[in-house]
Amino acid sequence: MSERDVVVDADSVRLPGLLDVPPNPRGLVVFAHGSGSSRLSPRNQAVARRLQRSGLATLLFDLLTPTEAEDRTNVFDIGLLARRLVDAVAWCESRPSTAELPVGLFGASTGAAAALVAAADLGERIRAVVSRGGRPDLAGGALARVKAPTLLIVGGRDHPVLELNRQAAEVLRCPVSVAVVTGAGHLFEEPGALEEVATLADRWFRHHLVAP
Repeated sequence: MSERDVVVDADSVRLPGLLDVPPNPRGLVVFAHGSGSSRLSPRNQAVARRLQRSGLATLLFDLLTPTEAEDRTNVFDIGLLARRLVDAVAWCESRPSTAELPVGLFGASTGAAAALVAAADLGERIRAVVSRGGRPDLAGGALARVKAPTLLIVGGRDHPVLELNRQAAEVLRCPVSVAVVTGAGHLFEEPGALEEVATLADRWFRHHLVAP
């Protein structure tokens, strides 16, 4: 594994990140965390470790500076978060270790909305999107512009969010699948739930991220 602690230049700010590149990577997944979280999200890190074992590079980075995060309006500013994500993808494309890799996005909660908006803006530069307990409804009109195959993972007991994801799946015009983790709530804290999320995400990315 190469790289590790990095600083991502995005939207005129410098944001700390964790970039892990396994030997001979076959793709790159950029993570967008949810509200109140960061690059240190234990759930996203657990999924990232699973992807790394499958030969995928991963980038987890803070979407906001500490000062910005203190303002709750920034936490839910999907347009701002999506711009940071777009710039992070461009940053990865400029680095020798990740420049040639096909890119996927993994978003959690509000980060999933940002990932979908970014995917819509980046078009064919994004090969796949995975949402964990996401709020795709917050992506608004961008949903219909997403081209990348999209997997929406939702906990079976997370009833309001499950309904929002099913409604979003009707709007998405790309290949889309809704995967329900039986018995799981919004945070997938139940035994085995997060492992199932990681397995689903790993399978989706391995299928849709094809190394050049």
